[in-house]
Amino acid sequence: MLKMHTLMSAMLLGCSISVASAWEALPTKAPEPTNNVSSVDKVTLGQMLYHDPRLSSTGTVSCASCHDTMLGGEDNRPNSMGVNGQTGGRSAPTVWNSAFNKVQFWDGRAASLEDQAAGPVTNPIEMGMKSWDEVVARLKSIEGYNVAFEKAFGSNAVTKENATKAIAAYERTLITPNSAYDKFVGGDKTALTEQQVRGMDKMAELGCTTCHSGATFNGEGSFQKFPVTTNGFFEAQHHFSKDKGLAEVTKKPADEHFWKVPTLRNIALTAPYFHNGSVATLDQAVKIMAKLQLGQEPAAQEITDIVAFLNALTGEFPKQTMPTLPPTEGRTVIK
Repeated sequence: MLKMHTLMSAMLLGCSISVASAWEALPTKAPEPTNNVSSVDKVTLGQMLYHDPRLSSTGTVSCASCHDTMLGGEDNRPNSMGVNGQTGGRSAPTVWNSAFNKVQFWDGRAASLEDQAAGPVTNPIEMGMKSWDEVVARLKSIEGYNVAFEKAFGSNAVTKENATKAIAAYERTLITPNSAYDKFVGGDKTALTEQQVRGMDKMAELGCTTCHSGATFNGEGSFQKFPVTTNGFFEAQHHFSKDKGLAEVTKKPADEHFWKVPTLRNIALTAPYFHNGSVATLDQAVKIMAKLQLGQEPAAQEITDIVAFLNALTGEFPKQTMPTLPPTEGRTVIK
């Protein structure tokens, strides 16, 4: 079931959280469900599926199209582009470290990576397949996938459940540890510059870590209302309140404009910002968050210091060899 309003009372304006609890290094291994224990063959299959545009109706869009593992785990667009040039209303969240999210999507409508992997494939704007039955039939028609699924799951293994399990298993390898910040909290006090330490302290002082807490700076699966306060100038520029967020899922007025707290890991690489991708730069995002969420107006130098610290959250990306996808020799499966 959808995890709603977890730790919400701790996130409301004016509440506090132990500063020390916010400074945690990123684990190097993600948790995995007991019904989807990782294996080399499963991860290999998942990487192929993740990067294969043949999982889309037009053969032009893969998971990696919007969540690019050669970038910051997304596509640096305000709104991602799906089949036939269509765009949705939200910015693609990063796939890096998504294995540590307790729920997935901006509105938290998926309870796991497995659930998340199933959605975009049949979304008419994103990948556009009519049904998962159509996806499975396409995969079964490609001999290399039959072999790969059997190696990962056993015989007669090409199913929706196994496809999403494989993609999720691959995504759980997409972890970016050993940032300058991680080294600093691990004991290397030279890993951050004086400016970055000032920015780190200022974030705690302003109350940023009330929501952006934990090893992934995302409140460990919490939801938060955004914006907390109304500002006509910013609303006219960015239209933050046009999308009702969690309420689009629950249909409850009390859930309007609640969002899953996004990670700050690798945030320097994931512009533009916010759920609708309407803010182009990180310094402007910091300024807006301080004003709308905390009622604060940091000085220009303080914003610069915070941005310097946020740059220290860029981790080490695992080296990957892009997969060779199973061929369809002498024919195509794209209609």
